[in-house]
Amino acid sequence: MRKSLFLVTLAFAIVPVLTSAQTVTSVQMQLQPTQTANQSQQSQSQSSTDVFTSIGKYIEAGDSEKLSAWFADNLELDITGSVNSCTRSQAKLIMKNFFNNNTPKKFSIIHKSGRPPMSYAVGSLSAGAEKFRVIIYVRTDDGKNSIQQLRIEKD
Repeated sequence: MRKSLFLVTLAFAIVPVLTSAQTVTSVQMQLQPTQTANQSQQSQSQSSTDVFTSIGKYIEAGDSEKLSAWFADNLELDITGSVNSCTRSQAKLIMKNFFNNNTPKKFSIIHKSGRPPMSYAVGSLSAGAEKFRVIIYVRTDDGKNSIQQLRIEKD
């Protein structure tokens, strides 16, 4: 009788453990797709902010030609207080003029934020004898990134 009572007690003690293990497994299975989706969003967000690394290289090189490839068809340029809504080709000429007057020495990204469809970066540019703060707004549409606004302010 004692053995039977012990086995019944043992059976009741094991069933909740098995049930709880099954619940944990099903909860883990439910979380995995969510975690994968979050990881995918993070990698997509990272790739959209990595665009600033490429843009930064062209700013540091003072290459208005390659930088203009990132410009939207129409964008806003604010160069040291002179605000212009302009086309890509106009913006290219304005940037070429800026780089001719302020030869870039060093550019670094200080801060990146946002997520598609709109993200931005703040950078520091040493050009000529001046230091500038550069703010770049990028829009992502159908996997294509384009600069919507570029601001260059004296620091």
